[in-house]
Amino acid sequence: MEIVAEGLGFPEGPVAMPNGDVVTVDVRGGRIMRTDANGTSQTLAVPGGGPNGAALGPDGALYVVNNGGFPWSVRNGITIPIDESGCSKPEGFTGGWVDRIDATTGTITRLFDGFDGQRFLGPNDIVFDKTGGFWFTDLGKMGATWMDRGALYYAHADGTGLKQAARGLTGPNGVGLSPDGLTLYVAETNTGRLLAWDITAPGQIEGRPRIVVSTPNHFDSLAVEADGSVVIAAISHGICVIRPDESLEHIEVPDFMTTNICFGGEDMCTAWITMSASGRLARMNWPRPGLPLNF
Repeated sequence: MEIVAEGLGFPEGPVAMPNGDVVTVDVRGGRIMRTDANGTSQTLAVPGGGPNGAALGPDGALYVVNNGGFPWSVRNGITIPIDESGCSKPEGFTGGWVDRIDATTGTITRLFDGFDGQRFLGPNDIVFDKTGGFWFTDLGKMGATWMDRGALYYAHADGTGLKQAARGLTGPNGVGLSPDGLTLYVAETNTGRLLAWDITAPGQIEGRPRIVVSTPNHFDSLAVEADGSVVIAAISHGICVIRPDESLEHIEVPDFMTTNICFGGEDMCTAWITMSASGRLARMNWPRPGLPLNF
């Protein structure tokens, strides 16, 4: 594992760009960073709040889901997105949102900030399907004695078609699609479960999800391999790989908060991993090719 860049704040949402750069979000700093192959990082845009996940859309722009911000505290020398009481809702919180960000100029366009008259509580991760629509999770917020039930949404890149596909989830975080595009995966942070739904049409899922695995981990965001394996950042447990036969593999990562992974390179065997506690972006050779994203 090679450290490519440092000083990225609280990085998440890596996106392997077509020219070899990697875009990450800085959840704490409210900015979008772009790192080249030499490890030089620059700020692309500053949407504020807490940008949490990103994906390339059909128009080549970045689509960024924003949790609206966290309070921050330090425990055992590590900066974490909750206050001393265990609350993840910052003072003055008004809600999260979804942005379109020009990948060249950094121009920001707000697409959505709520559904059915209610503000989003904590948009977290995003993935595009083949039709150009995108799924995204809303993790919600929590306090010392309460926790929001999260939700799953679908929308079109042109800012239309927003719908709530599922609700009542327990910390929905990472979201991804199977290689054939017929299964939707969501990783729950609070339960350490990977959920799966059958997709019946663009933006439509059938019934209640099945539980693929249930683990003692705190799942964060995810990626998918070309063979259908689901690769999940398991925070303090590094990377968890759920193979097609539902067996588990774990890969250690030298960071207490491993939050995300994506694949890139000509053979899709380069894994980019965000190490949020230390503000670093790592690169490693992956033993199998990742699934090329739709855009």
